[in-house]
Amino acid sequence: MFTPVDPKVNFPRLEGDILDFWRKNAIFLKSVERAPKAGLPRDGLFVFYEGPPTANNRPGIHHVMARVFKDLIPRYKTMQGYTVPRKAGWDTHGLPVELEIEKELGLKSKPEIEAFGIAAFNERCKQSVSRYVEEWKRMSERIGFWADMEHPYVTWHNDYIETCWWIFKQMWEHGLVYQDYRVAPYCARCGTTLSDHEVSQGYEDDTPDPSVFPKFRVPSSEWSTLPALAALSAQHSALSLVAWTTTPWTLPGNVALAVKEDAEYGVYEHDGELLIVAVALAEKVLGERASHVATVQGGDLVGLRYEPLYRPELLGSQAMRFDAEGRLRSVSDVASTDDSYEYFFTLPATASSAGTWRVALLRSNGAVRQSASFTVHNTALATADVFVQKFARGGESTAAVGESLAFLV
Repeated sequence: MFTPVDPKVNFPRLEGDILDFWRKNAIFLKSVERAPKAGLPRDGLFVFYEGPPTANNRPGIHHVMARVFKDLIPRYKTMQGYTVPRKAGWDTHGLPVELEIEKELGLKSKPEIEAFGIAAFNERCKQSVSRYVEEWKRMSERIGFWADMEHPYVTWHNDYIETCWWIFKQMWEHGLVYQDYRVAPYCARCGTTLSDHEVSQGYEDDTPDPSVFPKFRVPSSEWSTLPALAALSAQHSALSLVAWTTTPWTLPGNVALAVKEDAEYGVYEHDGELLIVAVALAEKVLGERASHVATVQGGDLVGLRYEPLYRPELLGSQAMRFDAEGRLRSVSDVASTDDSYEYFFTLPATASSAGTWRVALLRSNGAVRQSASFTVHNTALATADVFVQKFARGGESTAAVGESLAFLV
């Protein structure tokens, strides 16, 4: 009644028989050429372009899982009645390809690559990216991954590059492209920015964090804004806010300092100048030699202007500030109107406690244009730049925090 089942089934051979059947009968091609089921959206067409791997190395077990996931959705859509053409591809760009050739040639730096010859180096890269294509094909067929691997797209081919430029042109013509600025990881050796994938391949995240206490000089014209400081301006000529940060490389782009609204901040005389430091941390930061002169509340420091640590416009570089839409623009473009953004000033929190913060957006004349509050959800040494960016764009008033601005201590 039943067909006997061999208790000693050879599953690899059984899979091989299925693969042979698919190959001999062109099952994948037939699934693509068949007419779609009637009534499906987009005329029953579901097109899949593979996120391409780089074939300059042999495939590993982790690539099997990625290809299985890539295969699941097209097969599911085929079962729903769609026509699902799948186009394979090969990624031939990026630092991993170049680094592999550098190792083979024994090159250690960009000048050595230039001495070897850019054209010759690029040619070696082109050869390397297809070095293991056949092994990738065998692995893909063995796991039942269906895609058109006989006519793949290759990212260094001109037709692919021209298609990318055409897509970019379409976005430009629809007003979807604008120039802006962003912070990106940078490789000094390679002389280029790094993608997230490239950073993950060799970024050292266990290096010691430097801890610095920069001083931000307060112009004497600002002292009169605080009654507690106004009386001191007659006897002293220098007043600075002392801040603490473990990310000193962000100081050239500093846009704000943060204080805690209900904390006491002392004014201390130290080595001939006045320094504003949180009372609770004064001895730790300044030592025993500093003498207490006055006390102010953190909330009283809102709107107090300070001089930037760096003045790029004095060095021939373009100084930038946030405009009304939260985008960086040159100072000359935004400084002529009353509504221009002079700077951001975040309030209030210490560098070591969670709580409610407040941010104020100031006009160029110093008046508060807008303010809002957000919450620090943990006790980490965190900062408010993420919220500041959202606030500048009219976003949420409660947000997680980022990690770049300095804290007033």
